[in-house]
Amino acid sequence: MAEICRDTPWRHDTITLFGQTHDVPRLTALMGDEGVTYRYSHLTMNAIAWSAPVDDLRHRVEEQSGTCFNSVLLNWYRDGRDSNGWHADDEPELGEEPVIASLSLGVTRTMRFRRRDGEARFAVDLADGDLLVMRGDSQREWVHTIAKSARVTSGRLNLTFRQMGPRSSDAAPTAPSRHR
Repeated sequence: MAEICRDTPWRHDTITLFGQTHDVPRLTALMGDEGVTYRYSHLTMNAIAWSAPVDDLRHRVEEQSGTCFNSVLLNWYRDGRDSNGWHADDEPELGEEPVIASLSLGVTRTMRFRRRDGEARFAVDLADGDLLVMRGDSQREWVHTIAKSARVTSGRLNLTFRQMGPRSSDAAPTAPSRHR
């Protein structure tokens, strides 16, 4: 984690919501295969080359998840003030039923899930080394967040591995699964 945080060329973007511009409350970077571009929240990120430690993690996550990935969005939550609002990873370039493999390194943070219809909620504490795999209709049916937390005083690095571009749907389970 320390090596990745130190050596990654981090972005600190701004986003405009409801007519007001805000700093993105975390640092981000996109690594991936040549030519990969990711657009979300009116931001465009062009992938930089895989670093050796992140590429090693990619191969380990591919083995655990049974999915190949051509990119990873790195999110560095420097402390509990950094967060990510309610959202789904449902951008068109991720396909109809994207597989998102979320690897947590560092301090434990709580990831909350809410069905889009409001019928259900749950939370998962993601500790150092936890792998959460979201697949099937999870991005269509659910939104998720990492909320601010005054109790968190150290960092968490989250690597969300993705396959960009068109891909075929598979009959995968819809509930997130967690591996350690």
